Amino acid sequence: MTASGAVQRFTRPVRPWTPPLSGGQLTTVLDRLRVWTAFDGGALLDDVAAALDDVPPAEELAERLRGHLMRLVTLAVAAEGEQDATATRLIERARTLRVEDLPGDRWKAVAHLRRMGWTTNEFHDWLVAVRYLKDAA
Repeated sequence: MTASGAVQRFTRPVRPWTPPLSGGQLTTVLDRLRVWTAFDGGALLDDVAAALDDVPPAEELAERLRGHLMRLVTLAVAAEGEQDATATRLIERARTLRVEDLPGDRWKAVAHLRRMGWTTNEFHDWLVAVRYLKDAA
């Protein structure tokens, strides 16, 4: 047992801790984390299959495919060293398809969804090929 007078005390001054971000910046980070959703390759492939194989429910599937395309564009832009002509073409096509409204005509809507599904699948395959994503299947 140690006597109370024998405890070694540190005498070097220590600066008080200061947070790396201000309160407003921390609030911004928290807000972004609350709306963030993780990349789900399985859901992406399910939606691609629905767009290419089934007669899909148009609006819901279109919104999900737009979300997948946005995530894939973000990943491709982040993979700077891997970008090539294929990446540039896919980024441009994804951005174009993402902003187009779903046509009112049923068959044109199905064709649009299939273009979105095909582009999403091709984009995913490219990101797997350059080893920026693991295969989701």
